[in-house]
Amino acid sequence: MRFGAYELFMGFRYLLRRLARTPGFTAVAIITLALGIGANTAIFSVMEAVILRPLHYPQPDRLIALDHAAPGAKLSNTNGAPFLYYAYKEDARSFDAVSFYNPDTLNITGGGQPERVDILLATHDLWPLLGVRPMLGRAIGEAEDKPQAARTVMLSWGYWQSHFGGAPDVIGKRIIGDGEQREIIGVLPRGFRFLDLKADLYLPFRRDRSKIFLGQFGTPLIARLKPGVTLQQAAAEARTLIPLALHKFPPAPGASQAMFDQVGLTPVFQSLHESLVGDSRRFLWILMGTIAIVLLIACANVANLMLVRADGRRQELAVRIALGAGTGRIALDLMTESLALAVAGGIAGIALAAAALRMLVAWGPSNVPRLDEVSLDTPVLLFCLGITLLSGLGFGALPALRYAGRGLAGGLRGGGRNASESRERHYARSVLVVVQVALALVLAIGAGLMVRTFSALREVEPGFTKPGEIQTFRIAIPEGAVKDNTQAIHMANDILDRVKATPGVQSAALYSTLPMTNSGWNDPLWAEGRTYAEGQIPPLSRFRFVSPGVPAAMGMKMLAGRDFSWADVYDKHSAVLVNATFAREYWNTVGAAVGKRIRGDPNSPWREVVGVVGDERSDGLAKPAPRATFFPILAADFQGNSLFAFREPYVVVRSPRAGSLALMDDLRKAVWSVNPNLPLADVRTMQLLYDRSAARTSFTLVMLALAGSMALLLGLVGVYGVIAYSVARRTREIGIRAALGAQPAHLIRTFAAQGLQLAAIGVLCGAIAAYPLTRFLQSLLYQVSPADPLTWIVVIPALFLAAALASWIPARRTVRVDPTEALRSE
Repeated sequence: MRFGAYELFMGFRYLLRRLARTPGFTAVAIITLALGIGANTAIFSVMEAVILRPLHYPQPDRLIALDHAAPGAKLSNTNGAPFLYYAYKEDARSFDAVSFYNPDTLNITGGGQPERVDILLATHDLWPLLGVRPMLGRAIGEAEDKPQAARTVMLSWGYWQSHFGGAPDVIGKRIIGDGEQREIIGVLPRGFRFLDLKADLYLPFRRDRSKIFLGQFGTPLIARLKPGVTLQQAAAEARTLIPLALHKFPPAPGASQAMFDQVGLTPVFQSLHESLVGDSRRFLWILMGTIAIVLLIACANVANLMLVRADGRRQELAVRIALGAGTGRIALDLMTESLALAVAGGIAGIALAAAALRMLVAWGPSNVPRLDEVSLDTPVLLFCLGITLLSGLGFGALPALRYAGRGLAGGLRGGGRNASESRERHYARSVLVVVQVALALVLAIGAGLMVRTFSALREVEPGFTKPGEIQTFRIAIPEGAVKDNTQAIHMANDILDRVKATPGVQSAALYSTLPMTNSGWNDPLWAEGRTYAEGQIPPLSRFRFVSPGVPAAMGMKMLAGRDFSWADVYDKHSAVLVNATFAREYWNTVGAAVGKRIRGDPNSPWREVVGVVGDERSDGLAKPAPRATFFPILAADFQGNSLFAFREPYVVVRSPRAGSLALMDDLRKAVWSVNPNLPLADVRTMQLLYDRSAARTSFTLVMLALAGSMALLLGLVGVYGVIAYSVARRTREIGIRAALGAQPAHLIRTFAAQGLQLAAIGVLCGAIAAYPLTRFLQSLLYQVSPADPLTWIVVIPALFLAAALASWIPARRTVRVDPTEALRSE
């Protein structure tokens, strides 16, 4: 069978005219496909950017994250530590380079209004390890990583453009950061970003190896594997080096060598890409699977429409076969129509995907990495093309196989005037409807489970009240600005007094870390009256540093005892607060904790528990509240420091004006009235942090709800279409039965029962499929089982009710059939 260009062109014109003659069918098919293809393209673009796209560094497969676990301390991830960096750098043979880094912030002054910028502190090894060279100047060298070296800085391309206008003579100029002059030595290339950190400036770490001791965990470590070395080989070498490192460096002040031997430090190495993606991989695959189900339902729906359309063309196709058209030509004609609809749906789907991507990036959870790299690039467009062609072939194959046979020649004999719809054609459409209903049930169950999870999270007590009335911002008082620790806290206290005097402010306090941010560090605490074996590590507690007034400003419950006073701070009283979880684990009841004493190591002074506060959900609503200990913002004899001051606190302000620009303007004036060189950073309300903590759940809920709604609508359209077509094809039969005395109610029940039967089979199949498939949602659920009875009890009857309505509406037409007209119509 050969077709020339002219024949193909004429065939295409005929196809367009044929589709134009049925605008309703064409529009429904294209819109249905556009929704399925567009949604899949949008989600795939996110997956491609986050999961499939390699990191933008040379040979990224050789970059690994050097994480660790401490089973003896019940920590699944301790990250790295400076002593491990030196151990691997000096003794490991598996790595070309090792580096450790830490994101931080820096006060920039001397150029107008002060600002707080994001920075990355990193050892000099990072730049050759990543294979990155500055576009101007040079990278930070080993000499600048020494504590006494001149202070230098590299600029990001964006910061260079926004603050220096892209001037090529920027090298050698100086900026003032934290009150100290820093020489600009390089500008990094446009588009460079280290992992998912959006740093403006890059500074050397400036560590002194002679002062490194065991501990200080929480510092991220990365390395580049030597050619031919596997991840498993590197981990095996690390297991031999860690015991040596534990005896190569002295323990932290107050700690013992036996303590570090007991923790059982173990390497947990993984690729740098996998470390960046984290648990987003499972989350995105769940979304991709969900949206893929929508496309399957859309294809089933269009396949049903194509079957109905092809059945209406039976006589035309039979005439063409009788005139000599081959089976292949008929099949090609039907498949071409399917592919044309698919391509049109794909083009419309790309437009929908482009719009959806903007919403996905804006509304997506903040803990999904690389979201701002999402785009409709070449791999995404190829994916869209692939699913478009597969969809066209998929929903076009069934009508092509069923209506391209020689058996259509019988259609010339009377055109089927007196024949009812064949059992086979009815069976094919019914199977497609059952598939649609089954898949719709799966998505509806998933959406119901997420609704239950979201509801459960909203019932969780976060540990603070009225988050919409809590305004927060961060200040930093660097040593370059105020050398003395006590004077730095006096300055912070003065700022707090000015903030409290601001109109509308009810209370205010200083807080080292905010709830819902998964921040702060964990350390063990010894309790007086308990005996500990040599090397035994007590339970870890989350450390917080606060000023007086935090319970009032945050709305935390004071369960026992009292809050700090400023006398506790300035007189350096050895006083602490603990949360309820800490009190119950150590002393069984909240009230029993007051008056007890704890300390950070066996050689430190005892600190008296003066109060117990309610638990805060530090790591998010879905995570249990950890043990927490609250120290004064100025503390004596703290972890080897004769006087420790927390210099970068959050200012927590309770006010009905929270979230308004007017309040922030007033707060800036209050801060700058004390020190005009202190920028306000991380400006946000606690409501934002509260909402972010449930962002992944709410985002998944919205996506599943949309997918479930689309699936349910398409499934009901399928039920409606089958019953409506069945009524239309059996008009003569209905007329005869009505003429013989059949009651209208009986006719309606007969046809509606067909729809309910299809829905029942679909629900049964969907329930069988949903039970194992919803297990994949387990990691996203909170206090809800995938087999949650309430969800199933609500969703299944609701689906039946909707299917009954979709069946009843077309079945109701049977009562309007005129027997006389029905008998004449055939």
